[in-house]
Amino acid sequence: MKTLNFKIIAIAFIGASSLFVSCDNTDSTSESNTDQAARKGKKFSGTFVQQDQMARPAINTVFIGSGAPKDAFNASIPSEMGASYQGIFQSRLLALNSGYTTNALGQTAAQLTGLLSTDVLNVSKVAPTTFFDGTNVLTGRNAADDVIDVELLLIFGGPTGASNPGLTSDHVNSNDKSFTASFPYLASAW
Repeated sequence: MKTLNFKIIAIAFIGASSLFVSCDNTDSTSESNTDQAARKGKKFSGTFVQQDQMARPAINTVFIGSGAPKDAFNASIPSEMGASYQGIFQSRLLALNSGYTTNALGQTAAQLTGLLSTDVLNVSKVAPTTFFDGTNVLTGRNAADDVIDVELLLIFGGPTGASNPGLTSDHVNSNDKSFTASFPYLASAW
């Protein structure tokens, strides 16, 4: 009899607790994240500001520096970057590599810095997506592309890519962890 009473009490308790515990009936596709955050008391008003341009990693750090100039570059509209920053990029390029003539792509200093100063990823619909594979260049970027080595090669490698061999690689050839099969594809930090 005690076992039967215990089972009845347990069933009654589970049934009663289901009245107090329930799932949210909000359809996650019917309300935006901003609306959900606002409903929870978070405020998203004001002007949002671009914090960093990173289509081509390290480019703004090398050619712009830090502080106010870098902040202004990062807040720039990409279509205006070339006109505003190509000259700065070119003078920094020639300061870094005073012997620069052309790079492995045949680009002059003005052509390379015009391309780099507009910090966006170009995408080709007819070529493989790659930062540089020896044939296709800057047609996007794969997670495994060694973008720093490509940038160093284009800056210091000269017309054949073989000039200044000590400056054309950071010698970090792969990640210490494999990429994942799903978004965001990058392994978690340590």
